[in-house]
Amino acid sequence: MKVVLFCGGLGMRMRADNQSLPKPMMPIGTRPVLWHVMRYYAHFGHTEFILCLGHGAQAVKDYFLTYHEATSNDFVLTKGGKHVEMLGTDISDWTITFIDTGIDTAIGERLRRVRPYLEDDSVFLANYGDVLTDAPMNDLIDDFLETEAVGQFLAVKPQDSFHVVDLTEDGRVTGLTPVADMAMCINGGYFILRQGIFDYLDEGDDLVMDGCLRAAREGKMLAARYDGFWAPMDTLKERTALETAYKHGISPWALWRDQPVQPGRQIFPVDQPAVG
Repeated sequence: MKVVLFCGGLGMRMRADNQSLPKPMMPIGTRPVLWHVMRYYAHFGHTEFILCLGHGAQAVKDYFLTYHEATSNDFVLTKGGKHVEMLGTDISDWTITFIDTGIDTAIGERLRRVRPYLEDDSVFLANYGDVLTDAPMNDLIDDFLETEAVGQFLAVKPQDSFHVVDLTEDGRVTGLTPVADMAMCINGGYFILRQGIFDYLDEGDDLVMDGCLRAAREGKMLAARYDGFWAPMDTLKERTALETAYKHGISPWALWRDQPVQPGRQIFPVDQPAVG
């Protein structure tokens, strides 16, 4: 099942540093958040990716063209330092399609522009490329396949720290409620979609506020509520929180860490990058 990843965001709320990078390329540890999202899907067996590129497209291409497996895997240096024998790999079984979908393109239009690469998939996955979760993706897919909906997204609790104020007409405060404690959900950015979603998308449309909303009006859109771990990386504050947690060994989204290392030993010359 192919995974469409929207990688063209400007990341305006994180422009204090790494100003040339698209938002999905902002790092957590030694790898960009985009890599963490892709590893999450690969954990569930979904290793065919379509990257919808826009701002900073070259940074995304260069990252994978010069990908070093040794950065996050154990290896053995042999033959006087001339070869690297990998004891495990990250992306050697991935297929990644890189498609330039424009700089200022709405997400729905980005999806429309990669439709030719999805024609063999009656159902496919999609993601913003900068949100993390430990949700059981294949269970969600199985449940979705039992329905006739054209789409489903993960519905999660908002992470914002602000409070909702209850007040009277004369300005008296009658209550303060943390938004995270309210009985409300937001779109978590993890989509399961059928080809039918394209019937609800016109040229230049947004995926959620146009396509999903139209489908919802016809009863064709679902939301799967998830109360487990979910975290966005839209702001510097959110990125700092994820980075700090990661440095302390807290990364609930990294489900692949529970998998036994596969011994598929691969040998690469040291003077060439180990490209997945």
